[in-house]
Amino acid sequence: MDTEHVLELAEESDTLEFGRRLGGLLRAGDLVLLDGPLGAGKTVLTRGIAAGLGVAGRITSPTFVIARVHRPERGTGPALVHVDAYRLGGLDEIDDLDLDTDLTEAAVVVEWGAGMAERLADELLLVRLRRRADDVRELVLEPRGESWRRRVDELG
Repeated sequence: MDTEHVLELAEESDTLEFGRRLGGLLRAGDLVLLDGPLGAGKTVLTRGIAAGLGVAGRITSPTFVIARVHRPERGTGPALVHVDAYRLGGLDEIDDLDLDTDLTEAAVVVEWGAGMAERLADELLLVRLRRRADDVRELVLEPRGESWRRRVDELG
């Protein structure tokens, strides 16, 4: 049985720092799905993940281009494929992105991916983000698979 881990992140810098720590654990083949309403912090978390991976370039939501590839600055580690599934019409359009191929060489982070992208990998991390009325972000980490359970435990 997979377990949930709940974290509270009071400041945007906390979200970035958590993302850096998560990004430091990612490797090629990893799938991270981000779920939450507008303004919950999905793109901020992805910026932190990118920093943890050491990728180059500015990280913005790929809402209109759907997906962006960011390469590691130092040439080591996996690339980051950052996907925004908000405008996608369903599973067929996810398939059209050929993300399963990207998973062989990159870590893939999919904003708005819950309910659509789970079938891309047997093991994945689902991160549910919520912004409370007091502006604190709550992250619920749902690891799926043994590898992710171990890594989520490492995150503390």
